[in-house]
Amino acid sequence: MTVSKDDLLKYTFSGHDSFQCRQLWLKKGYDFVKEGKSFNEEDAVVKLGVGKNMVSAIRFWMRAFNIIDSKDSVTEFGIKIFDTENGYDPFLEDEASIWLLHYQLIKTGLASIYTIIFNEFRKEKLFFTKETFLNYLKRIQEVNPELIFNENTVAKDFTVFLNMYKNDNENIDVEDSFSGILSELGLLKQIGKGKEEQFQIENNERDSLPDAVVLFSILDNSNFGNSISLNSLEFNADSPGSIFALNRSGLVNKISDIVSGNNNITFTDHAGIKELQFKNKPDAYSVLGKYYGK
Repeated sequence: MTVSKDDLLKYTFSGHDSFQCRQLWLKKGYDFVKEGKSFNEEDAVVKLGVGKNMVSAIRFWMRAFNIIDSKDSVTEFGIKIFDTENGYDPFLEDEASIWLLHYQLIKTGLASIYTIIFNEFRKEKLFFTKETFLNYLKRIQEVNPELIFNENTVAKDFTVFLNMYKNDNENIDVEDSFSGILSELGLLKQIGKGKEEQFQIENNERDSLPDAVVLFSILDNSNFGNSISLNSLEFNADSPGSIFALNRSGLVNKISDIVSGNNNITFTDHAGIKELQFKNKPDAYSVLGKYYGK
C-alpha cells in the first residue's frame, strides 16, 4: 500500500460542518450562484433558507459534487444538470443523475473519504467499520508521515459518509428522508446492529446503472485513451469498476450494451487481451444529452 506525496496533498477531510448533503440543497445552491449571489454575503442565510453553518455546508457539497469550482463559478457539469431551462435534470428526478453525482464526488476528490473508500479501502476490507477505516489511514500514515489527519474529524466524515449512502427504510423523519442523497443507489449495505454493525460495498451487476453514465465516466476520464483494457476499466482508480462497484459480469454487460448502440466503439478479444476501443471518441456530454433527450 503506497500513496504518493501528490496524492497525500489532495487528502482533505471535513468542510461540511457534519451536515450530509440534502437533495434540495444542490439546485437551491446552483440557482443562488447563477443569480450572482455570494456565500459570504450576510443575507445568504435568508436567500438559501438555512442556518449559517448550513450555508458553508452547501458551498462545500457543491464543490465536492463539481457543481461549482474553487472560485464559486458554476461548472459545465453544474450547468448541464441544474440549469432550469436547458439542464438535463434540474430536480434530480432520474436515477442516472444521482449516479452522475456519485461519480463526480469520487472523481473530484475534494471530499477525500469517498475517493479513498471506493478506489482503495473497500477493495482491502470486504466488511468495514469506522474503526477499521481509521486504522487503514493510520497504516498509510506509518508509511507516509506527510499524511496528517485528526481522528475525530475523520470519524465525523465517516458518519456523514454513512448518512449519504445508507438506505434507512425505518426512518420516518421527513427532513432526514432527504439527507441520504445517494442512498437510492444501493451501494452501501449494513450488516448487523449495535456492536455487531458492519458495512459493505459489494461489487455486483448494478442493473439500475444506465449504460450512458458508464460511458460518460469512461470518456470523462483523461487517463483513458482510445484503447482501454478490461482490467483497467475494472480495477483502476476512478474506473467504472471502482466507482460504481461493478463486478466483471456487470461491467462486460454494460460494455456490450454500449458497443451495440455505437458503431464507433468496439470490444475486442485478441489472445485473451480484452479491450474497449474507440474509432472516434464521442463528446462525453453528447452521450448524456442523448440519454436525457436534450
